[in-house]
Amino acid sequence: MTQFQPFGPQSPSDVKQVDLAAIGEGHLAYLRRMSSDDIRARFPSAQSIRPGLKLWALFSADGTPLAVSDDRGSILASATENELMTVSLH
Repeated sequence: MTQFQPFGPQSPSDVKQVDLAAIGEGHLAYLRRMSSDDIRARFPSAQSIRPGLKLWALFSADGTPLAVSDDRGSILASATENELMTVSLH
């Protein structure tokens, strides 16, 4: 008799980083409060942002930067407009 073998990883140690990054792709984004210095390092187009600011950043589930603002509400509105469910990281 053949035993059923489910598709996908067999144990948590079998999960690859690329598989985790794909979870929620196109549907899930995370919101994070960051310094402008950190944002300048992660957002290549944000080099003109003044140093020393506290800003909000929106990232896709795989970590791709999507938006930056000093207003949390506008970041959440941007996510909603793009039909993304957001989570906050602390």
